[in-house]
Amino acid sequence: MLSCVAMTMMGKMDKAEKIRFLCEDETRVGLKTISGRKITAKGVKPIGQVQWKFQATYIYGVVEPKTGENFFYEFSHLNSQCFEIFLELVSQHFADSILIIQLDNGRFHKAKKLKIPNNIILMFQPPHCPESNPIEQIWQYIKRGLRWKLPASLDELRLLITARLAVMTNDIIASIVGRTHILEALSVVDI
Repeated sequence: MLSCVAMTMMGKMDKAEKIRFLCEDETRVGLKTISGRKITAKGVKPIGQVQWKFQATYIYGVVEPKTGENFFYEFSHLNSQCFEIFLELVSQHFADSILIIQLDNGRFHKAKKLKIPNNIILMFQPPHCPESNPIEQIWQYIKRGLRWKLPASLDELRLLITARLAVMTNDIIASIVGRTHILEALSVVDI
């Protein structure tokens, strides 16, 4: 018996030639200082300036473990309306492909009124295991580059995030998210 994903894919195959596997997630990035390790002499506690501003923005993203191709977009909220818009943007960005997208079980991912584009199939990962989604390491990589930064406004933060994303080539992203077990599974099914 075919799985629901396989049956859905068969119904959509005539519209596109390429099937892609992507990983999707969202992260909040704000003006509150991201602290982290600093190099100091042995026994010397690191000191750094911090700010406690509680303004934030959300970055939605998809990455392809096989190639490192990606798409990121900023939204002011984390909700089903923004997620629906994001899916439409992803659908247009990868218009020539059927997209199987792995994502978590967030409520807004399963909203009843959510309209999913025709070339997208959502594949929900098991609950309470974010480590199974490799895009989580992309967020860590981005935030590591924002440690101890003190942007004065959200616009300044956006510039820092844009600069961080600009240096992340497809090769860098593939090296972060290209887990062996995922790549082997994709090669078995010829994706």
